[in-house]
Amino acid sequence: MTKATPPRPEPATPATYEAALQELEQLVGRLESGDLPLEELMGGYQRGAQLLQFCREKLVAVESQIKVIEAGSLKTWVAE
Repeated sequence: MTKATPPRPEPATPATYEAALQELEQLVGRLESGDLPLEELMGGYQRGAQLLQFCREKLVAVESQIKVIEAGSLKTWVAE
């Protein structure tokens, strides 16, 4: 009988853009080291993709707010 690997808990969503960027930078360093086993390498790549998406979404939200400010009307930005 083959033992099933228990599912890993979903990583937490970063609290801020800066926290996500810091985690992403550390992750890239570990991935570039070449010392990770294949399973950890794949998990790291997936986490990196999640962090990158989070950062992109934050940047798009800020860019939208800047466009509103530049258009001469000020709206309160609400973080999602």
